Amino acid sequence: MSLTPEDRGSELRALFFESANELLQSLNEAGLELEARPSDAEVIRSVRRVVHTLKGDSAACGFSKLSEIAHELEDVLTAEMGEKHGPKFAELVLIAADTFEAMLSAHQRGVEPPGVDPLRVFIRQLQNAPASSAAITGSVTTSPTAFQWSEYEQLMISEAIHRGETVFNVALTVDQTSGMRAAAFQLIRNVLHGCGTVIALRPEDNAAAANVELVEAALATKYPQSHIEQRCQIPSIVAQVWVELAAQASSAEHELLGDLLDAQAAQVSATISDHSESNNAASKSAALGSAVAAVAESTLRVDAARIDSVMNLVGELIIGKSMLNRALTEFDQKHSRDPIRAKLADAVSFQARVLDELHKSVLKIRMVPVEQLFRRFPRVVRDVAKHCGKDVALEFSGEHTDLDKGILDALAEPMTHLVRNAVDHGIESSEARIAASKGARGTIFLNAYHQGTQVVIEVRDDGSGLDLDGIRAKAIKNGLIKAHEAARLLDSEVTNLIFEPGFSTAAEVTEVSGRGVGMDVVRTVLDRLKGTVQVLTNKGKGTTIQLRVPLTLASMQTLLFRTGGRLFAVPISSVIEITRINNEEIHRVDKREVLRLRDQVLTLVRLNAFKGIHAVDSKKSKKNFVIVIGAADRRFGLVVDQLVGEEELVIKALPADIVASDLVSGASILGDGTVVLILNVPAVLQRLSRAIPLEATA
Repeated sequence: MSLTPEDRGSELRALFFESANELLQSLNEAGLELEARPSDAEVIRSVRRVVHTLKGDSAACGFSKLSEIAHELEDVLTAEMGEKHGPKFAELVLIAADTFEAMLSAHQRGVEPPGVDPLRVFIRQLQNAPASSAAITGSVTTSPTAFQWSEYEQLMISEAIHRGETVFNVALTVDQTSGMRAAAFQLIRNVLHGCGTVIALRPEDNAAAANVELVEAALATKYPQSHIEQRCQIPSIVAQVWVELAAQASSAEHELLGDLLDAQAAQVSATISDHSESNNAASKSAALGSAVAAVAESTLRVDAARIDSVMNLVGELIIGKSMLNRALTEFDQKHSRDPIRAKLADAVSFQARVLDELHKSVLKIRMVPVEQLFRRFPRVVRDVAKHCGKDVALEFSGEHTDLDKGILDALAEPMTHLVRNAVDHGIESSEARIAASKGARGTIFLNAYHQGTQVVIEVRDDGSGLDLDGIRAKAIKNGLIKAHEAARLLDSEVTNLIFEPGFSTAAEVTEVSGRGVGMDVVRTVLDRLKGTVQVLTNKGKGTTIQLRVPLTLASMQTLLFRTGGRLFAVPISSVIEITRINNEEIHRVDKREVLRLRDQVLTLVRLNAFKGIHAVDSKKSKKNFVIVIGAADRRFGLVVDQLVGEEELVIKALPADIVASDLVSGASILGDGTVVLILNVPAVLQRLSRAIPLEATA
């Protein structure tokens, strides 16, 4: 099936936008490195590669404005500019990253991209800035020319250098009083050829020999510089000689060529060491071929929608497995002595094992390291710290922890709010830290690790910690709680108030924070992801915010139970224990049902007491099961009528117009067609955190 030009263009732009995001991330990281090492040639080379790639790809997609400004930027990305301008050079790279990001975002939305005048002005300022006196002096005493070789000549110079040859740039001025002007160029060329291999020569022929004043050459030679200078001192012909080592080409194509040659050389060297001398030629060819094939075939870009489609099909297979297991159970009851029963059991068992492996494989495809999320925050910390006038460092660990890509992408916004808040509110100024006997530089720590079937992501700072009394006072002022209720709140309940919509303890609204929006976003996203957020704070020591999210939202192991005649499921990772109680063991405290279980008092929850969850069976039993559910540091008891068992469920999201209660986060289908509602544990915890009876919130 052939694609139309419009389809091909659309596919090309989609690939461009995907790769451009990775390039912008690399550009941000390189800009931060240049702040510490502005003249680092290797970092500048990587920046040139990124900008050159953006220039070419954007031109291919028809984004001429982006391609033009990238071309202008490329001209100033040299080690000399970095050494000359220092921090301003790094600032240029970061401004360019922001400009490119804004333009790409506009192109993705199909709107006119923003102007690039600020970036263009910055580029012009660096280009027109006067050179230092040392640079001026050096330019006069070293060479009368800049040796502007063509692309092909630069390519040949790079190849010669990678072969291990020494390449010199040679400039010779012809004596203007010489009586042999016509023969001067030919004599100089003969001397150069006698010193080595002439890669490039200006002028290129004898046509301009009569008027030649300067001869330039790129010379690959085995002789030292002093020998070249001595040989080129031709009496009555050459007035002055300049000889300098040729610099390796710095354009993106030449750098990539150099990297390829290095990689090929290493591969060939390793291959040759394992084979006999007689097979050297064949070994080189095979090694280079395998290297190219490995690079070409090791990575495959696949649209996430295709993986989701495969995951949905695997989910249907899991439902089919449940149906087969139920059918086999019924067959066993009716035909327990039938010889075919054992064969069916073996076939179903084999199918279950293969399906489990398939399920795990598809889940692994969707898993990506948390590092992809962490990488964007050094720039965030740098910008916010600079805006606030603070000295803040960022450290992270556990970046290789894997998480579902959909969850990882959803966490980007709440994590950004948490990191920005940690810099703006958590870390003190250098003066305040020194006065508190701390180091002048504050530190923010990001950490990720697995805990059961969940991933925990921590944002920790060594700042001043939360002011719990200030939070209580602000909550009372905003009308979130009453004064007598605030006095009874535990510290953990006070910290949860910061997630209320519109709540902020900032004295004034700034560009960074103070509007009371960020923390509300954090809780909203975590609720949607069926995760939890916990705040741990120590006055004067710092604050830790833990985000707990499931490994994947595609499927989960659950505990099935019935209450009010309806079938529900709760994630097995949230279940602490199960106990059975009599009605006499239930007590009422502050208009809530509670249960004393060993050394703790549990708040009891009955789902049919909430609005939107109606019981279809009103029979009451003298004995009830209580499922003790825990999330973060909080626990409550769920009163149920009957326990059904464990089941792996494929989660199906429900439209908002179907779900009448936020206590239900999704649904699933059992093998016999029964619909199961999945309990939203964070929503139950949210209602428990309020200082009013649960029934009143229905």
